[in-house]
Amino acid sequence: MFSWYIFFQRELFVIRDEKDEMQIPQFKECPFGESVDVLDFPVGDVFCKAVAVKERSNVVPGEWIPLRACFGRLSSRHYANASKALEMLDWNSQTLYCGHCGSLQLKKTSISKYCPQCQVETWPKLSPAVIAVIYRGDEILLVKSKTFIRDFYVLISGFVELGESFEESLRREVAEETGIELKNIRYFGSQAWPFPRNIMVGFLAEYAGGELRFQEEEISCGGWFRYDNLPKIPDKASISRRLIDAWVRERELANSCR
Repeated sequence: MFSWYIFFQRELFVIRDEKDEMQIPQFKECPFGESVDVLDFPVGDVFCKAVAVKERSNVVPGEWIPLRACFGRLSSRHYANASKALEMLDWNSQTLYCGHCGSLQLKKTSISKYCPQCQVETWPKLSPAVIAVIYRGDEILLVKSKTFIRDFYVLISGFVELGESFEESLRREVAEETGIELKNIRYFGSQAWPFPRNIMVGFLAEYAGGELRFQEEEISCGGWFRYDNLPKIPDKASISRRLIDAWVRERELANSCR
């Protein structure tokens, strides 16, 4: 029996157990019809199945849920595995042909391919991005991004460019998007972000100077908000929310000691 992480686009197929809790199905064979992709991927010493199907099916009782909405409802292990499965499916669909000569690539290992013509190997690649709580005393900088569909305030973030360290990337992004400078940059943590193949690297950084001047192409509005009077912020699935919550706890503790 395998754990089957079955996707229609970015919706994951899940079932309910006797406690009405969300679970990943266990099958010997995929019960759905023709699949776009079926991949084996390792999780420790165990291989799981990642499947992309052409259409939703009700041949097995279950639900199709957007992966992001499964956070906190699936176990952390299954959510992490589902994230990896989605990333593997996305990588596989985008590397069918060799980027050097255009030949059809062949599978070498569970996480690599090779070109039989020019012998080039292809591995999954991540796009690292930095994200940070930028604070000024009891205030945090939050913005509304023009690229976000959902109506909430977020932290400043951006992709790392060639030749940059994470800290250099953060300083550049913040200067470009807000016009301010940073000091006391502290590493917080990271999170795999399978939308599609990113890894978010989180920091906390203190405001060092400058006047807010938002980049019109990226940001619709923003400003400084007190830790105890925040606007609508991202849900708990994201490192953005973990960063904000951690900073709020810091400020609550600091103010309780005064």
